[in-house]
Amino acid sequence: MRKQDSRISVVSRRKFLQLAGIGSGGLILGSGFTGAQPVWADADNASDSEHTLNLFVSIAPDDTVSIVCHRSEMGQGIRTGLPQIVADEMEADWEKVNVIQGLADKRYGSQNTDGSRSIRNFYHTMRTMGASARHMLEAAAAQLWTVPVASCQALQHRVHHKDSGRSIRFGELAELAASQPVPEASALKLKSSEDFNYIGKPVATYDTPDMVVGKGQYGQDIQLENMLIASIERAPVLGSTVASVKQDKARAVKDVVAIETMDGGQLPPLFHPLAGVAVLATNTWAALKGRKALEITWSDSPHSDHNSTEYIDTLKQRVAKPGKTVTAYGDTDTELAKSERHHSATYSVPYLTHAAMEPPSATAVVGENSCEIWACTQTPQSAQQNVAKALGLKPEQVKVNVTLLGGGFGRKSKPDFAVEAAVLARKMQRPVKVVWSREDDIRHSYYHAASAAYFEAGLNSDGLVSAWRQRTAFPSISGTFSAGVDHPSAGELSLGFADLAFDIPNRTCETAVAEYHTRIGWMRSVANIQNAFGICSFADELAHLSGQTPDAFLLELIGKDRYVNPNQEDFKYGNYGAQLKDSPVDTARLKRVVKETAAKADFSLNNGKGEGWGIAVHRSFLSYVGIATRVEVQGDKLRVAEMHCVADVGLAVNPDRVNAQMEGAMIFGLSLALMGEVTMENGAVKNSNFHDYPLLRMQQCPALHVHLLTSDQPPAGVGEPGVPPVAPSITNAIYAACGERIRDLPVNMHMSLA
Repeated sequence: MRKQDSRISVVSRRKFLQLAGIGSGGLILGSGFTGAQPVWADADNASDSEHTLNLFVSIAPDDTVSIVCHRSEMGQGIRTGLPQIVADEMEADWEKVNVIQGLADKRYGSQNTDGSRSIRNFYHTMRTMGASARHMLEAAAAQLWTVPVASCQALQHRVHHKDSGRSIRFGELAELAASQPVPEASALKLKSSEDFNYIGKPVATYDTPDMVVGKGQYGQDIQLENMLIASIERAPVLGSTVASVKQDKARAVKDVVAIETMDGGQLPPLFHPLAGVAVLATNTWAALKGRKALEITWSDSPHSDHNSTEYIDTLKQRVAKPGKTVTAYGDTDTELAKSERHHSATYSVPYLTHAAMEPPSATAVVGENSCEIWACTQTPQSAQQNVAKALGLKPEQVKVNVTLLGGGFGRKSKPDFAVEAAVLARKMQRPVKVVWSREDDIRHSYYHAASAAYFEAGLNSDGLVSAWRQRTAFPSISGTFSAGVDHPSAGELSLGFADLAFDIPNRTCETAVAEYHTRIGWMRSVANIQNAFGICSFADELAHLSGQTPDAFLLELIGKDRYVNPNQEDFKYGNYGAQLKDSPVDTARLKRVVKETAAKADFSLNNGKGEGWGIAVHRSFLSYVGIATRVEVQGDKLRVAEMHCVADVGLAVNPDRVNAQMEGAMIFGLSLALMGEVTMENGAVKNSNFHDYPLLRMQQCPALHVHLLTSDQPPAGVGEPGVPPVAPSITNAIYAACGERIRDLPVNMHMSLA
């Protein structure tokens, strides 16, 4: 049985050696990036926490191999996937692997656990680390036996001498291996894929045993001696501040210790805390009760008139008019004018929020020249930097311990809640834990942008699409960081919009104005949500207009096998941070997904008599995903009966985790498509909890099926690509079932849900 530490621990070098059982006689392998040095925590006592973009391999005399993970664990299994790669390449026995969480440090690049990039960005690095450890073990055995290194081979946690048949345990070699020089990466020979033990195999998630019995420690679980609990009443409108507050009733609540006014209201908001009033108490109940007793008057804000319904209507009007050109090919206007058939449609998606199971939480202790944070954060470095700035400290004076995350979806990559805890801890001069309620989480998020998109196409006499125009408008995430931004950024347009893979000779991508009125941030799959909804829905409309099946029409639209280069003049395609030469927009892979997705659907049911299949395919985060959905419609009542996900994610390092992520993405996408809507009136969010921002219930969840396509391509993104095609596959299926075309999400505005 493999060893498992029941806590996520951030430890000092000395404590690390003690926990790993190494003492002075073990192998410690540190691998930094861009010439960086290994980083160890500066505290001697293990703390419940996480993180560092520096991985270490250690081997104890008892054969335990400790592997340090540098990414946040929020249920996606990254504390399994990354160590799994290292263990495979070094020929370690997974049952003898112990995973230890590392610390953050700016020298090691981004530790931001989002963008579906942990595996795809660090796959080769992890393999190199494992191969380096294997090489050092083989070199140690060769020295011990006085034989050539080439005659020694690491295999199944031992090093074997090919000629004599001798073998020795990793643990017995640890001390001697530690004295070997670390080999140059160029000198390493990586394993052939045929020899993989764990890569590409369904390895059980390392942390599941602790999670299911309650031993896993999350942000809300932190308990420190003499700690206060803080509950904060925050400004309901972006840019508003505290004009006045009556505190008497709140102060009278038993166990309330202090009431503090929080500065805020800065525009642009960045990651600053919102203005508010914090009630600090010795227990959560008292803090919440005291908060309810506050009487606060808020200042006016330039966003006090914002109404989300009116805003979306305005965006829909704007996208119907000529906009700002992003890319243009051929002569779209001329071809549209002379087309035999013309079709147009406008789609909208409302504001959305993450609604992770665990709301944000952070605990802080502040000294004269130091601060220590415990937080369920996806971005320890950003938390470190923003806390340091708020306290007037250097980043290296702030230690950030990352707990397990009860879901993240992008919300916990914004460290405003960590800054709140730090500021209050400094004021109180004792530990403070800031507790966000569900209502806080829904009403004070960094929201997914509301959007509208207009599409028009012309078909020639052969029924082929000869011209295509698409125009989008949504408040940019860039508005969170810079004032005056009113168009999407190139990065946002790179997310499934300007990288259109259709072989249409005359096509144009445009944007329209969308002002910024509330905090906007990245949410699982980001702008791909609205981009895929519009493009996949419009393509389905054209398929029906042309009289073809959806799959045949899509294959015709995509055209011949080729690599698409979306770059054009001033538009620079982001490609999710990857080089196009390494990860091209490959229409052959996209078409394969179309065919495999269509094979799961029975289009013969699409006769408008109450049952139908819809499909949608989309490339995002370098992966290609298709969704096929079967729905049943009786009157105005909808039942989503069945859903299939076909995914080409390149090499699936852990297929079990990939399957789970795709299942989760389908459920996430179902919630957004069927019920997701944040509404704002007078600048304030009206939703508050799951009764008015509902998530998918068990009885509403269809039968889910995941089909992973084998691929020899490098690992691509997994956590997010399953989300974008879900909504259009549902609405396309609804049209096939009953003839009603839904262009404005969520679906429950148009139909009741079974």
